Amino acid sequence: MKSLDYIPTNKIARASNLVSTGFKLGGNYLKYYGEKALNVDGSRKRLDEENAKDIYNSLKTLKGSALKVAQMLSMEKNLLPRAYVDQFSLSQFSVPPLSWPLVKNMIRKYLGANPESVFDTFAAQSKNAASIGQVHQATKDGKKLAVKIQYPGVADSISSDLSIVKPIALRMFNLKGKDTDKYFQEVENKLREETNYQLELRQSQWIADQCKAIPHLRFPNYYPKYSSEKILTMDWMEGLHISEYVAQEDQNKEMDQRLGQTLWNFYMFQIHHLKKVHADPHPGNFLIDKDYNLVALDFGCVKAIPDEFYTPYFELSELDIQENPERFQTILYDLEILRTDDKPDEVVYFTKLFGRLIKVLTLPFTKKEFDFGDPVFWNEINALSETLTSDQELRKMNGNRGSKHFIYINRTFFGLYTLLNDLNSKVNTEDFKKFF
Repeated sequence: MKSLDYIPTNKIARASNLVSTGFKLGGNYLKYYGEKALNVDGSRKRLDEENAKDIYNSLKTLKGSALKVAQMLSMEKNLLPRAYVDQFSLSQFSVPPLSWPLVKNMIRKYLGANPESVFDTFAAQSKNAASIGQVHQATKDGKKLAVKIQYPGVADSISSDLSIVKPIALRMFNLKGKDTDKYFQEVENKLREETNYQLELRQSQWIADQCKAIPHLRFPNYYPKYSSEKILTMDWMEGLHISEYVAQEDQNKEMDQRLGQTLWNFYMFQIHHLKKVHADPHPGNFLIDKDYNLVALDFGCVKAIPDEFYTPYFELSELDIQENPERFQTILYDLEILRTDDKPDEVVYFTKLFGRLIKVLTLPFTKKEFDFGDPVFWNEINALSETLTSDQELRKMNGNRGSKHFIYINRTFFGLYTLLNDLNSKVNTEDFKKFF
């Protein structure tokens, strides 16, 4: 894959890149309407594929927040057409890396010397390039290391990227009203945290220490001496990404179950004991080593869960909604699902919709053992997603619903459920409690 010598960082340059992509999309639509008039089979599918490819090709040269948003959307498999999910999923593993001169310049700027002076060996070619940074393999004092280097200008372009994305998001999620800024501010704050590698270093070490009692769970060691605000150095961890692991033909079913249980215990321990959670559970952030241990990586996105959200949110998993309708409605106001300016028909609609949503999403918490490979469960989730994306009645209402904390908590649960489904895991949902 061709490397990049330059990443546009100012708002005008980045917006110009997206405008040129817009012209390409216009050409794709003209071609589509021509084919549609001629009744050409598969024309809509080709339109989605061409548009998705053109958008992704634009985003991967911009990197940063624009590409990170694509990565987040790729996890919402029921929100976008399949072509977009497939293309945006590439942002987890496959984007063009920085050129070697840019890499050397970053090492020199943030670690004080050229790579060959700081480390015993340093691979010029990156092993993995993603939305915010890329990873190079190095050695020092006999240890194999992973050196993550942040792309230049990423932190400085967050605000401008979100201002470009905002009109699209408002339309996609049917957000209205002056208080929509709280959602964008939440995303911007988390993206800024992800570009702070000194914060990631502290978070990584803290979570690794707190979770050390959980069996079959591993973390790399981190090296502050070879890290800075834009460079993060840790042990090089061997293994397969979860997506690579599940693609193998000779699956070890017993180990699949152990891996799923480890993943569940890791997340439930963080959520219910630490009240902080690794909020970026996509396949690229986990490895499975040769001994079937789960290796957790990348703690740039860690979500703190305040009590005022945690308490009502998890009360819902234990609440009999039918028997306690008044308490349920109170919780909906606490979580900002219902608004004080709602009309009576909106109160009825969102109470019913969220009741259905909670019943499905909290189902794993209502059973001592839960099978995430159960197709009935996933059919329910898919049906809910279809309702949320296509219900015309919902489109007429103000979609500005829910506490800002839902953004990363829901992302965490959907990502976790998807990984457990990929592993076809049946888990003991209470097992994590023994590690408190």
